[in-house]
Amino acid sequence: MEGDEKMLDMVREKTNKAKVAPASARGTGEAQPERASEVSGLLSLGNVEAFYGGFRAVSNVSLEVQPRAVTALIGPSGCGKSTLLRTINRMHETIPGATVKGSIALDGIDLYGSDVDAVRVRRVIGMVFQKPNPFPTMTIYENVAAGLRLLGRTAKSEMDGVVEASLRRAALWDEVKEKLKQPGTSLSGGQQQRLCIARAVAVQPRVLLMDEPCSALDPVATLKIEELIRELAAEYTIVIVTHNMQQASRVSDSTAFFSMNEDRAGYLVESGATTTIFTSPKEALTESYVAGRFG
Repeated sequence: MEGDEKMLDMVREKTNKAKVAPASARGTGEAQPERASEVSGLLSLGNVEAFYGGFRAVSNVSLEVQPRAVTALIGPSGCGKSTLLRTINRMHETIPGATVKGSIALDGIDLYGSDVDAVRVRRVIGMVFQKPNPFPTMTIYENVAAGLRLLGRTAKSEMDGVVEASLRRAALWDEVKEKLKQPGTSLSGGQQQRLCIARAVAVQPRVLLMDEPCSALDPVATLKIEELIRELAAEYTIVIVTHNMQQASRVSDSTAFFSMNEDRAGYLVESGATTTIFTSPKEALTESYVAGRFG
């Protein structure tokens, strides 16, 4: 499978045997490239902690994210949801002084293993940001094709078909098929966000991370993005950060609720099926939050 090849490419073996990264550096996860044939999109987080210098922003989070489903991360501002999201595809470490402890694995492959290339991780785990960010100097077509050209795996003769398929997956093709040579920034806000989603899915990732993808959009554009998220869940593991409780209840299969301790470090209060979290949570703090009594 092409997805399996991507996972194998993601891992650079320094010897013929899989190596285990030092536990002191990244927790107890083990690099297991031999399991790439079992790829499904299962994310496993074990005792994850994220730091900005000496400040601990995320504390001891363990969570399993199921494949081909939508998991929503909810909680008050500042509780580390977006930071945790960025640890999954190793964007967090691009910030000077930022570090991660614990283990994060995708289908058994430790994403922080010593033999894993962080750049390749970001190709397998795509990300859509809060504000639409199409490349300003590129056309609509070029925006979608950008990642493919960077990878260099798609023949020029096949590029048109891949671009069209990606735009169709993002429910945007019918709106832009006659103006592919126009700048990506010429589109409306909602269309730009769907263009960014098309750009992300063009390289056929296994996981999509979405950091408040609808916060800058109007209600009509938000509805289209929500419908798209549900459709994409048939193919991808999706993790979405949202402050909109109604949105979380509409689009997600599972929900994880986060809060802050006295040191302002974010921690996982509880997680479970979205219907359970919103109707009969185990923790009183969760019930207060979903009922709108704080946050």
